[in-house]
Amino acid sequence: MSAGKRIGAVVCLGCGCTCDDIMVEITGDRIGDAERACALGRRWFGDGRLPARILVRGADATLEVATARIAALLEAGPALVYLAPGLSTEAQRAVIGLADGLGARLDSATADGPAPSILAAQRRGRATATLAELRRRADLVVFWGVDPAERYPRYRERYIRPDATIIAVDIGSMLGPADAGERISVPPGSEAAALGVMRAAVLGRTIPDLDAGLARAAELAGRMAHAHYVAIVHDAEPQAVADPQRAEGLIGLAQALNIPTRCALSSLRGGGNRSGADAAMTWQTGFPFAVDFGLGVPRYRPEESLSEVCSAASVVLVAGELAGVSAALSAAFSGRAVSVIGPRASDAGPRVEVAIDTGMPGINEGGTAYRLDDVPLPLTPILAHPRAVAAVIDAVAARLAARTVAR
Repeated sequence: MSAGKRIGAVVCLGCGCTCDDIMVEITGDRIGDAERACALGRRWFGDGRLPARILVRGADATLEVATARIAALLEAGPALVYLAPGLSTEAQRAVIGLADGLGARLDSATADGPAPSILAAQRRGRATATLAELRRRADLVVFWGVDPAERYPRYRERYIRPDATIIAVDIGSMLGPADAGERISVPPGSEAAALGVMRAAVLGRTIPDLDAGLARAAELAGRMAHAHYVAIVHDAEPQAVADPQRAEGLIGLAQALNIPTRCALSSLRGGGNRSGADAAMTWQTGFPFAVDFGLGVPRYRPEESLSEVCSAASVVLVAGELAGVSAALSAAFSGRAVSVIGPRASDAGPRVEVAIDTGMPGINEGGTAYRLDDVPLPLTPILAHPRAVAAVIDAVAARLAARTVAR
């Protein structure tokens, strides 16, 4: 890239908002500036430079040696293949194909966060909308226990009408926007009850002798029922522990509101194309996460925690950014032969068996990423990197095929 080159309409994967209006300035072989990116986005872009090392047991190695070692480990199994954030949808598809061929267990960051929301939607259905529709139509927006400014900084700027009425529902320490025009507080232990009361109020049912908090919740539900278009925004990946009944209650409330008015439930997701992993797994297996290929066909195992899955695996392949793996899951990897293929894999050092650095989608790799509302967006590579995730996964698959033939 020539010095001072400017590239527009670049997609940022710093959070699930997946802003596609970033103007990147390339200076030499690095990113000089990322205009319109929030602080989270600027951190994600950095200067665009990524390591390009290949390590086997902490020592530099060739790609041939590293992929052969990964293939040998996976063949020995039993294996867990994990889709971490930081992959294009095309790379995710390659990883899913590898797991299928191995008969491995396949999972993703979804199991650590939005799994309750997905399972509730599978049971009940879900009323949702694209972010563009919310921007055009929602005149009343209720932020349920989340302030998007903290982890989704441009959500309101890009996807909420400036003249929309903003209401914050605070759930204990999980607070809505500080500048909300109105707010109500719900104790964490009363969240499911509040959602039930609100749904009943929307359906025209009166519940006598409500305490003050639940009465305010019922009043809010009445206001929502008389709005032109309601958006309920919640964090599908909250940092604090949320009531497991929250997702079911929010889905039920949104569905009830679609009788007297129009309502959409907007679920916030983290960055790195997490929604893309759900989409790709659903295309190829029929299920969005927690897939077991052990019997040669995909089986859905959402009732099994990842810690249980790790205890049954002796080999783990992480595709994507190891930094995107939760601390609890990283701890569960202890005592297993772990290989990492993805951006900054070599940062893991000698604690992993094999580490192969690759480029980052949207910086070094093209392809597709999904926004948190499941809208696909094209990725533009802006800097070169010697390796792409899909190509490395294909090399591992070829090694496995060669070992099978040799037997």
